[in-house]
Amino acid sequence: MKHNIKVMLLLILLFLGAHFIGLIVVQHYTTKNLPFEVQNIQVKEKNTSYIPIFIAILISSIIALIMIKFRTIRLWKFWFFLSMVFSLTLSFGAFLWQYLALSLAIIISTWRILKPNFIVHNLSELFLYGGLAALFVPIFNILSISILLILISLYDMFSVWQSKHMIKLAKFQNKSRIFAGIMIPYKERKTEKLREAILGGGDIGFTLLFSGVILLNYGMISAIITSIVTSIALLSLFIFGEKKKFYPAMPFLSLGCFISLGLVYLIF
Repeated sequence: MKHNIKVMLLLILLFLGAHFIGLIVVQHYTTKNLPFEVQNIQVKEKNTSYIPIFIAILISSIIALIMIKFRTIRLWKFWFFLSMVFSLTLSFGAFLWQYLALSLAIIISTWRILKPNFIVHNLSELFLYGGLAALFVPIFNILSISILLILISLYDMFSVWQSKHMIKLAKFQNKSRIFAGIMIPYKERKTEKLREAILGGGDIGFTLLFSGVILLNYGMISAIITSIVTSIALLSLFIFGEKKKFYPAMPFLSLGCFISLGLVYLIF
């Protein structure tokens, strides 16, 4: 197992928490406008909407690698801060008045950048992806989000097992104390050595997009089933994975998404 049982279950609970909050946010914005008149992304054809998104991901990866090469930690923190404020504002806006949502987003983002800790880090992660999902879910259909998951899975395998630049990016984020994803510090029982259990933000975000598309097409119950089945796939990776080894999570999570889609077709 990659981690002890308690840590793995906490990771799964946080993963599900981010999904459930995200689904509530997505459902809210199906009938409401985004805060501050933020416009939904428009695409001409949903069947090919995965193309610009995947290109944007590749460009973002290149920019991140440039930051790693030149050790631009301050620039990384500033970029991350702006992204957090924007995403959290959209997410909080589903529950709060828009100006209160913005104020809370700025406070939490500033706290996480300047005084990072376990609680603030993971609390912000729970809400972070709902805002992004509300923005991007409407541009996908089942076909395009499925293709995107396949492409992301292939990219994840390449970046972890071949180029290994995803590992470099994770280490850079840890060094800068700004990691995009769930992070749980804990001590090993035998050695008392401090370790960190992590789950990348992309693993949460892309699977939430899939559950969000299921929500729009088949309803909330189907979306919840999708998120639960996907979390089981994630738990399986943790159970059968080895300590101190990096694994691309997206292939396993994507498989969970596709299995859940099959279940939704059978049940509903």
